[in-house]
Amino acid sequence: MTTETDSLHPAATGAAGTADGGSGVDDSFHVFDTTLRDGAQREGINLTVADKLTIARHLDDFGVGFIEGGWPGANPRDTEFFARAKQEVRFRHAQLVAFGATRRAGATAAEDQQVKALLESGAPVITLVAKAHDRHVELALRTTLDENIAMVRDTVSHLRAQGRRVFVDCEHFFDGYRANPGYAKAVVRAAHEAGADVVILCDTNGGMLPAQIQAVVSTVLADTGARLGIHAQDDTGCAVANTLAAVDAGATHVQCTANGYGERVGNANLFPVVAALELKYGKKVLPEGSLTEMTRISHAIAEVVNLTPSTHQPYVGVSAFAHKAGLHASAIKVDPDLYQHIDPERVGNTMRMLVSDMAGRASIELKGKELGVDLGGDRTLVARVVERVKERELKGYTYEAADASFELLLRTEVEGRARRYFRTESWRAIVEDRPDGTHANEATVKLWAKGERIVATAEGNGPVNALDLAMRAGLERIYPQLAKLELVDYKVRILEGKHGTQSTTRVLITTSDGEGEWATVGVGENVIAASWQALEDAYTYGLLRAGLDPAE
Repeated sequence: MTTETDSLHPAATGAAGTADGGSGVDDSFHVFDTTLRDGAQREGINLTVADKLTIARHLDDFGVGFIEGGWPGANPRDTEFFARAKQEVRFRHAQLVAFGATRRAGATAAEDQQVKALLESGAPVITLVAKAHDRHVELALRTTLDENIAMVRDTVSHLRAQGRRVFVDCEHFFDGYRANPGYAKAVVRAAHEAGADVVILCDTNGGMLPAQIQAVVSTVLADTGARLGIHAQDDTGCAVANTLAAVDAGATHVQCTANGYGERVGNANLFPVVAALELKYGKKVLPEGSLTEMTRISHAIAEVVNLTPSTHQPYVGVSAFAHKAGLHASAIKVDPDLYQHIDPERVGNTMRMLVSDMAGRASIELKGKELGVDLGGDRTLVARVVERVKERELKGYTYEAADASFELLLRTEVEGRARRYFRTESWRAIVEDRPDGTHANEATVKLWAKGERIVATAEGNGPVNALDLAMRAGLERIYPQLAKLELVDYKVRILEGKHGTQSTTRVLITTSDGEGEWATVGVGENVIAASWQALEDAYTYGLLRAGLDPAE
């Protein structure tokens, strides 16, 4: 639920808030999240009850007004979620919402079992899905248009009489309005007159465009007098724009999902919608300070659903404020606002400078500042680094995705020598194909560290893993800090060959010390040689992060 002032976000009086929104929370504009229901319908998302409880806590921390938890009675998981949420989650900002359908045709709401399950969930707010498309009424519900209207009136009235706040989702509204505008509006009126607080117009198939949304919402608002909301699917890539177009037309309730998760290609993305409302429209829709948590919340929810966060998602993606072109960097050095529509810190993100063969002096200077490496205004040094980057990227290296390797390169140029904690004498990796069809992977490394020659051998799950384990076995006695390091990601790309069937291999490795992550790059004539380079940089950077002085 959204607020106009900070004082309008007191803690709810119960685990799921108050039943009628009377807790002092301003009710003039709703941010309604349906990640736990509609978002969970995305292919590849399978949430446990524990997952849903965790996401609900994240969404409440973010400050949304309503969290739709699922359809109690439709499946055991959602029923358990509502039961546990009452006991385990104390919502500070949000009210919990149960989703269900209008009563069955020919019955009464009071005797309908799924309506009873909605009440038994204990949720203070209930969202009912109702058919607003005449064809769906006749073909899907297999009832008459008049009976559908009666189903809406009866169910809303019954739930209101039981003390529940009711929202009504008019499914397929815009397609239904196109086919039979009179009937679509009649469904809205029926819900409104029966006591629904908000009637949500749903672009269920996601086929509408912003101008169409704005025109229909304006007309329906004027013709029905109902308070309207918007639920937009993203099948045309317009869900966020359609949501904002509805707001322009007078809608005061927006339904969204975290990171745009949802059926088919997804729903309106909660984060750009909220950011637009706060930063572009000037609406206070979150508690004070919550907007700066947006990037963290987005990534935290992505971790729970086990999907990699989209790097190019507006506002919260790691590339949302990343700058690569030299022209951009030159302007940003003067004033970041010249190439950024907002200060990224307002949404909890950061500006990043990418170093590539497109880099100019400004890019290098800004990247050096970002990494904490003082270039001292030395134009000759900066020019040398620019040329070094371009030369190595021509060979296949990429530094925009490997900040750690770039920092090592930069420090080498600044300090006049490489940061070296160990030196490689040689390495080899052997893959043995055994008669029983299994494979043995063994690696031997010969290193020098602190004046000592080290020879270590290890077996691993593949030749690269064997090399990694052998390097660790040899160096951890001298550098126990390496025991904390863990390789968390490994990517291989075969670059275009220049000599017939020959090719160049690029390897990107991401390493963690439990407190942060860094990426390194290696390029070679084969995957093992490229991997060794990336491993060397990964361990060197890890020791640099640990604050150790080079051994030689």
